[in-house]
Amino acid sequence: MALNIKQIMEIIPHRQPMLLIDTVEELEPGVRAVGKKCVTMNEPFFAGHFPQEPVMPGVLILEALAQTGAVAILSLPENKGKLVLFGGIDQARFKGKVVPGDVLTLETEIIKRKGPIGVGSAKATVNGKLVAKAELTFAITDPQ
Repeated sequence: MALNIKQIMEIIPHRQPMLLIDTVEELEPGVRAVGKKCVTMNEPFFAGHFPQEPVMPGVLILEALAQTGAVAILSLPENKGKLVLFGGIDQARFKGKVVPGDVLTLETEIIKRKGPIGVGSAKATVNGKLVAKAELTFAITDPQ
């Protein structure tokens, strides 16, 4: 199951400039998702990170991975219209730079879940090379 940007925005509440995934290439609702982010020089964060050598901030790579996991968990019918919030980030490692022109592949698999709390195992690659990985703890909640 693949999703375009419009379908992604029907599942998660993020919008520009904080929507950090362009497509979802694979989706197993409640289990895993694989997304893509086409990184361009037009990203607003490149104006200050860093003007002479643009590099995507690691925290935004983790956010993109979290959004990919949010698509997986919020695509379950019982979670429609809910929010997914960060509960924690563990074992985060950054292995390479992400620069304009890169296509970031984002893979998040839900590995634990108890009630509204869960953990996703996440990794980001460029051209098959690992650039970041982490375990992301999340909480599913109703919007206020």
